[in-house]
Amino acid sequence: MTLGVGGSTPQEALAGLQKMVGDARPIELAEYLTRIERAQARMRELGIAAIFINAGSNLRYFTGVQWHPSERLVGAVLPADGPLEYLAPAFEEGTVRDFQVVDGAINQWQEHESPYQLLLNTLQRMGIHAHETAPPRVGLCATLAFFMYDGIRRLARGYEFVDGGQVTGYCRQRKSAAELALMQRAKNMTLAVQKAVASMLHEGISSTAVAEFVHQAHRAVGAAGSTFCIVLFGPASAFPHGVKHPQVLKPGDMVLIDTGCQVHGYLSDITRSYVFGEPSARQRELWNMEKEAQLAAFAAARLGESCEAVDNAARESLERNGLGPGYRLPGLPHRTGHGIGLDIHEGPYLVRGDRTPLAEGMCFSNEPMICVPGEFGIRLEDHFYMGADGPCWFTEPSHSVDDPFGLAR
Repeated sequence: MTLGVGGSTPQEALAGLQKMVGDARPIELAEYLTRIERAQARMRELGIAAIFINAGSNLRYFTGVQWHPSERLVGAVLPADGPLEYLAPAFEEGTVRDFQVVDGAINQWQEHESPYQLLLNTLQRMGIHAHETAPPRVGLCATLAFFMYDGIRRLARGYEFVDGGQVTGYCRQRKSAAELALMQRAKNMTLAVQKAVASMLHEGISSTAVAEFVHQAHRAVGAAGSTFCIVLFGPASAFPHGVKHPQVLKPGDMVLIDTGCQVHGYLSDITRSYVFGEPSARQRELWNMEKEAQLAAFAAARLGESCEAVDNAARESLERNGLGPGYRLPGLPHRTGHGIGLDIHEGPYLVRGDRTPLAEGMCFSNEPMICVPGEFGIRLEDHFYMGADGPCWFTEPSHSVDDPFGLAR
């Protein structure tokens, strides 16, 4: 039997967990102000007069305001020089003010009025005037819905609208020490959950029951629950993001569990794959290939190297072992990794074509999954950040197919 898999009841597994969030500190005002200063410096460098920061993770990153995007325009206007101001429906003014960490005037629109005209009026009042022959460049959030962009475009004359991601993405890619600490905490919590869920597996348990346990376990370590959860057994594990039907665990099944939580908005995302019972020779061989590819990707993550070089290293490892090539199966059907922070998937990406140089503070998943259609899939997913001397693991990768959590050491 795989070490650490099975042997406990759900009650025993939950009882072994403890709260892990007590001293985790949210991002403080001083850091928000530093982020804004950095964004404004980037805007001046690019010749962008202002950006509109849409509701969602970008708004939270720069202001602390937690607001889900909807059909109503909510956000902030940040000029290259001067204070930030908010836009919101008049009836939401009190709630927006309650969420504010960074103070700022709240420009309000009534339900029958145009928020797009209000945005343009705000730009004018900030001194960013429309000009037909030399239009000022205004960045719009990459997450802005098309109908909102279209509404702004139809009213605007004398502005050049550009991708605000040149500013927001640039700032968010490089995590601060405070961000890294929150991500470390979230990942520690999810790794504890992964160990607990492995310990309570038993023959006949359903994937739905395991997912529910994962939610309970995340609550036991202090999270609000799982931000997502994928549980796959046997042939279903060859589908990277799952199948629609639940499965029942059988001896010899490959188990794939991919889940995460958040701490003050910052996310974890860890996958573990192991065998329920005794691994077959084929399962053992491919599991070792997966670990080799993950380590090859990590070794290739050097400061100044391109993101795509990390993806290339993982694929070259797999191809040396007879998998692929490229996206062909059996092999790796998707990118090697994604950035992570306030969003579970954010740029840059460890994928062919992404030539972003690796820089200190960048954070990535490392998950060069092997899919064998009709048999099983193996995904070992851990995350690393780029430190001053190169890549650093947030969580220790799986030890071996027989002892995935390194319990025997």
